[in-house]
Amino acid sequence: MLRDNLAFLDALQQIAKDKGISVDVLLDALANALVAAYKRMPGAAEEAVVTIEPDSGEIRVYGQELDEDGNVVREWDDTPKDFGRIAAQTAKQVIFQRIREAERDLKYEEYAGREGDIVTGIIQQSDNRYTLLDLGKVEALLPQAEQVPFEHYEHNARLKAYIVEVRKTSKGPQIVVSRTHPGLIKRLFELEVPEIANGIVEIKAAAREPGHRTKIAVWSNDPNVDPVGACVGARGARVRMVTTELRGEKVDIVPYSEEPREFVMRALQPAKVKEVILDEESGTATVIVNDYQLSLAIGKEGQNARLAARLTGWRIDIKSESQLAEEEAYAAQEWAEGEWVQNEAGEMVWQPAGGGEAVSAEEWEATSLGGEGQEGEDGQDGEEGEAGQSGEGEWAGQEAGSGEVAAGEAAAGEAGSGGPGAGLVTSDEDLAEADAAGQATAVADLAGDPPDPGGMPQEGPEEAPEGAQEAAASGEGVG
Repeated sequence: MLRDNLAFLDALQQIAKDKGISVDVLLDALANALVAAYKRMPGAAEEAVVTIEPDSGEIRVYGQELDEDGNVVREWDDTPKDFGRIAAQTAKQVIFQRIREAERDLKYEEYAGREGDIVTGIIQQSDNRYTLLDLGKVEALLPQAEQVPFEHYEHNARLKAYIVEVRKTSKGPQIVVSRTHPGLIKRLFELEVPEIANGIVEIKAAAREPGHRTKIAVWSNDPNVDPVGACVGARGARVRMVTTELRGEKVDIVPYSEEPREFVMRALQPAKVKEVILDEESGTATVIVNDYQLSLAIGKEGQNARLAARLTGWRIDIKSESQLAEEEAYAAQEWAEGEWVQNEAGEMVWQPAGGGEAVSAEEWEATSLGGEGQEGEDGQDGEEGEAGQSGEGEWAGQEAGSGEVAAGEAAAGEAGSGGPGAGLVTSDEDLAEADAAGQATAVADLAGDPPDPGGMPQEGPEEAPEGAQEAAASGEGVG
């Protein structure tokens, strides 16, 4: 019996060594199982305890009698004669069960503290619900919600994923991984950039639209190290490795700034920002860009603006210079203060903001049109008045000029004859022509027609009438 017990202890120690389980844990589990087996035997005590000597392997069962408070009043040795056979069968089952439980616990403890870490697995199974990754000792679950859209996972292909949760279940640990988490970007850069792994360069913020584009803000604790250059690498070698693992997803690397305005300007790269206006109360950053930079700042379907807002934590409103000028001009205009409301009769009326009687739509329209019509009439009256004044002056000038015509004719006659009095017209024909010209001028004044340009006074000597020329030629005149 002693030899069998020693052999049993040796086997137990070997199993504990191979599976990484403590011998004491196995002995405690075996003792509890033997108690359960003892109580199923006929004539067994209601309360019992099993002891296993760790040196000799001897197994003993002690029956117990307890009082109302649960204290042991009496204890006796109640080990069955054939308990060795029962112990052997129970030990086999208990040891296997305990080994499985211990292995599950070890697996859970191995990954329980690795949330936020990156793992590499082999794709085993993929369907519409989830994808299984073989991590070696355990399998990881990649749900559909954590998969990148339009990303295909081939069987037996190696894949990197980010651990988001470790659950403890009866069947072992359940590890949930993700391919869309922004933390995957940080871990991939830690693998590729030694400066990030050493703490010289830090990734301060990250914003991601899985499968399309990612923005990260980096900061250097060493002024001699360029954070953007360290992440990009020689000829883009480092960032290219990250992009390849993300299957072509674009990565924008911008320098971090503690000043919010500067950080917002950098987050909108590659667009060039002219001005940033911050509103601390609403958390809004109004960004002013040149007209030709507006589409670049917004990005395809607003992608660049969305990523910049997530990266900085500000609500970003992008405006061009022309839009800002239009808004300022619109705000500078004076508008009637009030609103259109519906009265009790169901009609729409204009209610002034300052109070007062509401105005119906007909009255409001009539008032508006009346003001415009009054302005138009005033303008027409003014124009007519000016035109009338100008016309009266012209007719007066014409009448006044008729006397000058006669004087001009006299001067022409004097110049033609070369003697005094030669320009005076005294013949009957000349007087008749002069009377006819005066009547025509008067008729034109009454009719309101403009005078004939031929009748207007002209500067310089004019040709004398025909009668005056004849008189000058014959030498007739009035002294």
